[in-house]
Amino acid sequence: MSHFSPVAKGRRQFLKLSSAGLGLAPFLREPVQAASNARFEYCTFTKPLQHLSYGEMAETIAGLGFDGIEGPVRPGGHVLPEKVEEDLPKMVEALKANGLNLTLMTSGINEVNDEQHTETVLRTAAQLGVKRFRMGYYKYDLKKPIAPQLDEIRPKLKDLISLTNELGIKPVYQNHSGKNYFGGPIWDLAEVFDDYKPEEVGIAFDIGHATVEGAKAWPLNFARVQPYIDTVYVKEPAWQNNELSWGPVGEGAVDKAFFETLKASPFSGPVSLHVEYLGHKDPEIVPAVLKAIEKDFATLKSLLS
Repeated sequence: MSHFSPVAKGRRQFLKLSSAGLGLAPFLREPVQAASNARFEYCTFTKPLQHLSYGEMAETIAGLGFDGIEGPVRPGGHVLPEKVEEDLPKMVEALKANGLNLTLMTSGINEVNDEQHTETVLRTAAQLGVKRFRMGYYKYDLKKPIAPQLDEIRPKLKDLISLTNELGIKPVYQNHSGKNYFGGPIWDLAEVFDDYKPEEVGIAFDIGHATVEGAKAWPLNFARVQPYIDTVYVKEPAWQNNELSWGPVGEGAVDKAFFETLKASPFSGPVSLHVEYLGHKDPEIVPAVLKAIEKDFATLKSLLS
């Protein structure tokens, strides 16, 4: 049966249930040798693992051989913005204790304001040594002309980059598929980012979403924004009965030539594995999610070997 489906304080404490009872014991082992080489830093998006304590999450990810995580620090995330000064140091400490980095912080921040706790979140992260954060999305109003809306985005981005330059943390923006996402077509993202140096702002190039929106045009889109690519996201889309689905790496619509193109390119940053196709709301699926991460990580390493 295909895995593709429509998008749907103690060290071993997990919602007061034992790790054995949840089937997590195989993942709570001594960290294997990290996967990094001189070029890529491998991490995985831990949104499906937010039911775990920071310590247990870090231990399981280290046990799978990753170099770090992409951790959600946003509304509904593993760290809430309003508690960032209290909780983010705990997450980072747990990661360091297991030889991991907070490679990328996923935020809900796309402008400087109090509602997003922008300065507090970014200052706290920067002081903890976090180098980059994924921005929240900008979206178009489809009832208005599209091109002028780029001029509404520009001042928000300018103020944000002014702050991040001061703090020493880099914003990166993910291209995401969808009818009203800025950055979905990728060329709009390139047009706005051309106002800045790649050292100031980057792109999390998502080959899954680039495939959904660009299909066979992904090489053109990749080439257009290549100087700005800071991080690469790997996830796998497919279509069933003309509906978008997501599933295991290597078994869907992503062109395998992408991985050869990536290896031949100058890119040498983080590669983040996204395994969200089993869901994230039910704590009982965590063992299945971890097995899927382990399987997809092995496939990803083989594709980039």
